Amino acid sequence: MSQSATPRPFLLRFGEFIRFSHTIFALPFALVAMLVAGQGHVPWRIFGWILVCMITARTAAMCFNRLVDWEIDKENPRTKARHTLIGKSTGWLIFGLSVAVLLFATWKLNPLCFYLSPVMLVIIHFYSLTKRFSAYSHFFLGLALSVAPMGAWAAVQGTLLTFTPYVLAAAVLCWVFGFDLIYATLDVDFDRRKGLFSFPARYGVAASLRTAKILHIVAALAFFVFGWLGNLGPFYWAAWAIVLIALVWEHRLANPDNPASINAAFFNVNAVVSMCLLAGVLLNYYAGVRLG
Repeated sequence: MSQSATPRPFLLRFGEFIRFSHTIFALPFALVAMLVAGQGHVPWRIFGWILVCMITARTAAMCFNRLVDWEIDKENPRTKARHTLIGKSTGWLIFGLSVAVLLFATWKLNPLCFYLSPVMLVIIHFYSLTKRFSAYSHFFLGLALSVAPMGAWAAVQGTLLTFTPYVLAAAVLCWVFGFDLIYATLDVDFDRRKGLFSFPARYGVAASLRTAKILHIVAALAFFVFGWLGNLGPFYWAAWAIVLIALVWEHRLANPDNPASINAAFFNVNAVVSMCLLAGVLLNYYAGVRLG
């Protein structure tokens, strides 16, 4: 007599619901901005509250995304299991708690972070609505993730009146915009059937892949300028060279007719980009080798 499978623990289901593994895209750039803003010296208190902000901001944004797309995701073969992971009321509860903790954490950091927190909340949640009226929802996703380095810089320095964090934010925006265009090619047929707006659905897969290449060239240049402005050393430049190779490999992998290759390009290669640049910055400050 067969027995029903043991239900997975809530934390595992919730981690899948908010794609916790994708934290690897935004968090490293918040840490990069934090380290460069503090020139490698950041109080543990600041570091701790930045982590709280990152975790709660992403949790709130992902919960909101899943909740507002609840019915749409049910019809998409790629996402139809999402609503089975947790209950809708639980999702809204965690969303509310995450926003509350996020606001408290910004208050604990400094006045600038707290006063800008409403702007940040609008930006990171607005993306979830854009696919209903704009083919450039991928741009808004990039904008949402670019908030991470800006917020971390403000947390350390208490000001945003310097050019450096904007360059890093622009790099992150173009990088995310580009890789989300690649990923969105998986849903082009579904988006067209549902009347949803996306760049691939409006302009086609070939145009999306060409645009992604241009965006990643701009992102690579912006990462270069950031390293120059931050007076970063050889470890960062080695990491930047690896990132160039990873971005080229990503576009060689991306084949809309092979979903497995798109998933590999989306997650594995982009994880190399974010983690490699973070490693370069960490080694720059803590391995005893610097230029200038």
